[in-house]
Amino acid sequence: VQLQASGGGLAQAGGSLRLSCAASGRTFSIYDMAWFRQAPGKEREFVAAISRSGESTYYPDSVKGRFTISRDNAKNTASLQMNSLKPEDTAVYHCAARSGGYTFNSNQYPYWGQGTQVTVSS
Repeated sequence: VQLQASGGGLAQAGGSLRLSCAASGRTFSIYDMAWFRQAPGKEREFVAAISRSGESTYYPDSVKGRFTISRDNAKNTASLQMNSLKPEDTAVYHCAARSGGYTFNSNQYPYWGQGTQVTVSS
């Protein structure tokens, strides 16, 4: 499966952005999807995950209540709605896919989209 992320940009603290991840290739609905982010000089960080059906989602405490992951299997897309943005959310965001259950471990995702930059100003 090929993934392409889009929707990044510049936002003010407290603002919102919505990222999208378009998938092509194999059947999208067989993959669990996730978003990760990486800030300069920092390790890659798990942001959100969603099951193949979309019924289950998982977030770390750092974004819980502010970010929402969703998917539309009919349109082969996954999205990340980011609200109440903070300067510490500034990073390059990547979508990723795997089959066999979602996980927060980035090493277990074989498919990655290119990153999209999110910058939050204070």
